[in-house]
Amino acid sequence: MQEKSKPVDNLRADAEKIITRAIAAVLPDAAVERALKGKTFLGRVYLVAAGKAAWQMAHAARACLQDNFCGGVVVTKYGHVKGEIADVACFEGGHPVPDENSLRGTDAALALTEDLSESDTVVFLLSGGGSALFEKPLLPLAELQDVTNQLLAAGADIVEINTIRKRLSAVKGGRFARHCAPAQVFAVVLSDILGDPLDMIASGPAYPDSSSCAQALDIAKRYGLRLSERAWALLAQETPKTLTNVETQITGSVRELCASAAAACEALGYEPMILTDCLCCEAREAGSMLASIARTHARDGKNLAFLMGGETVVHLREKGLGGRNQEIALSAALGIEGLSNALVFSVGSDGTDGPTDAAGGIADDETAQLMRQKGVDAVQSLNDNDAYHALDAVGGLIKTGATGTNVNDVTVLLLRAAE
Repeated sequence: MQEKSKPVDNLRADAEKIITRAIAAVLPDAAVERALKGKTFLGRVYLVAAGKAAWQMAHAARACLQDNFCGGVVVTKYGHVKGEIADVACFEGGHPVPDENSLRGTDAALALTEDLSESDTVVFLLSGGGSALFEKPLLPLAELQDVTNQLLAAGADIVEINTIRKRLSAVKGGRFARHCAPAQVFAVVLSDILGDPLDMIASGPAYPDSSSCAQALDIAKRYGLRLSERAWALLAQETPKTLTNVETQITGSVRELCASAAAACEALGYEPMILTDCLCCEAREAGSMLASIARTHARDGKNLAFLMGGETVVHLREKGLGGRNQEIALSAALGIEGLSNALVFSVGSDGTDGPTDAAGGIADDETAQLMRQKGVDAVQSLNDNDAYHALDAVGGLIKTGATGTNVNDVTVLLLRAAE
């Protein structure tokens, strides 16, 4: 006689299907093709792609760019180059902190696009992660790395981080578009920031900067950044406020990610509710909140799915290993223990969560108990920012590999009707 599957087994199978469908819907290939369809570029055409989705975007774009194509450069994260692209040089670099290879790829892009004419066009493909990957610092690299690490450790959000970084860079805050002038820049942007602020996505290399020096200085002082005199002076220098050689088109966003996940939930028999696509709180607070929602609705007698999209933050208190999505899952595990019909997962659409090989984490009613059996203190692991090792011990890591896209994160609470 076949053993009857447990509710948690069904929930995990459903979670896997939801993750697969949600990410597939925000892959950039079709979106890039739509952006370039019908476009005619009369002069020489150059391609520059930067960010976690750069290779995937460039691969799709290269198939569309045939006439007058004169070469391209891709700068993406380690492990994200999936093969050769004709007439395009591919570089991999550091993220979330830039390294020498980030600079090397950026230098290649700058060399490719210098001394262009008014009839030339630079097709610029931009995705999240570009702030670290597309970089020519106006400071020594080690100093820029230190500033980035200080901001990350302090829990600064992406807008605050980019407000600082664009003033310490020769390519951010509209400066790359100015470098390409008088050539035209056609920018296709895969958004990874809530509200799609074009000047903040990858620190806006091809878009006028809306932030001010006063805001940058305020952020630096508020977080107590340790900066050199040169860095303070750069924060006081204004960035380009107008650009006349750029056309921009946004493609892909966290809204699409949430909508696709919700559709996948509905197809599996759940009643989906998107709570927000602007999530921006502490990761552990998001996990705790979903656990509270689970306890409220666990006995409603319905298959329910509660979804949140966005990007949470983690304030590093200790030196454990993990990422914001894993921390959400670990926090939720503590709150849903004993709810046999509940499961929470959180995943980064790019396939990487913090400095790890995991895309996120998954937790059910048995997760916390299994950790105790393995000698893992879930509460201490959460306090140590060590969600990776805690979840890894109980099979709670989600690993997708590099996906080729990057439109924030999606977090889902699944509840099955109690039997």
